[in-house]
Amino acid sequence: MLRYLTSGESHGRCMLTIVDGIPAGLYIDKSIIDLELARRMLGYGRGLRMAIESDKVDILSGLRKDRTIGSPVSLLVKNTDHSIDKLPKVYEPRPGHADLSGILKYNLSDIRDVLERASARETVSRVAVGSLCKILLAEFGITIVSHVVAIGGVVSKAKNLTFEKIVHFSMKSPVMCADAGASGLMCKEIDKAIKTGDTLGGVFEILIHGAPPGLGSYAQWDRRIDGSLARAVMSIQAIKGVSFGAGFESAALKGSLMHDEIFHDQKKGFYRKSNNAGGIEGGMTTGEDIIIKAAMKPIATLKKPLSSVDIRTKKPVKAVVERSDTCAVPAAAVIGEAVSSIEIANSLIEKFGGDSISEMRRNYDGYLAQVKRF
Repeated sequence: MLRYLTSGESHGRCMLTIVDGIPAGLYIDKSIIDLELARRMLGYGRGLRMAIESDKVDILSGLRKDRTIGSPVSLLVKNTDHSIDKLPKVYEPRPGHADLSGILKYNLSDIRDVLERASARETVSRVAVGSLCKILLAEFGITIVSHVVAIGGVVSKAKNLTFEKIVHFSMKSPVMCADAGASGLMCKEIDKAIKTGDTLGGVFEILIHGAPPGLGSYAQWDRRIDGSLARAVMSIQAIKGVSFGAGFESAALKGSLMHDEIFHDQKKGFYRKSNNAGGIEGGMTTGEDIIIKAAMKPIATLKKPLSSVDIRTKKPVKAVVERSDTCAVPAAAVIGEAVSSIEIANSLIEKFGGDSISEMRRNYDGYLAQVKRF
């Protein structure tokens, strides 16, 4: 079982994570984790915080000579801006944030105590863990990519692209969009939002290639892999919707058009010509690409703040203005990759044993041979 705990505040000294369950014998290239942390900081419309921080990981335990030894792995990312004790108190909750519900839940008098932990700065830790898991998944030929498909009402027309083309085109885009024309229009919408003090949300897509059939299970509700993936992606700050494959569009389709017909070839084995299910049926992977879409709401911190109430006087005020982004959909896509990597890695460890990489590979190869013989 793979599990992890994150700790740290947005303007505290660091973000600290302990990861338990990484198999022994896995070679860890620290530069891969640093690269993923750098990707999280990119994207047109990000705020000043990204210009201040230079996120790099320190691996404090769980490795010897760059290989995992089966014990918990500790990951530390320092905050350059660690001014938490100097920051002013906050009394004007922001609509759309954890501010008001947080102080009511924990009986706090300063919203600063809530927003420091509720902040998306916490996702630094999840990207670091996801990077570890990507290294593990690569050992089994599983790759994960993402791209932005909509921002501020502008929708990408790029469809049915290969993994290679998605990576190639989205890397050239300041908003991680594989459609160059839509990318330019998205940037213009972000510019408009910056001028008016507003924010923008959007939609991103995650694609997981190479996952074998049978990860997850139909036997219990909490073992269904689409449930695990949906929870992980939905837990990212500002995500309001998650779907798989045809998603909400499937509600308007007839069954004869929705479900992916099954074929068999002596070389390919079982396969499908369509993938409306998004690579998951009955709570288990089918062997097709897993396709996840996530909708991100506009960021709730506005330069022209919305109406609120002072928690001390109960009088009408404008919500507090904190340093924030205008649009963070590209960054959310990178985080989506990370949390999806964690869930796929956990399912892989569950099915094939996770004490060592050699044990997992032996069991994995045996399973694939069994599937091929079926």
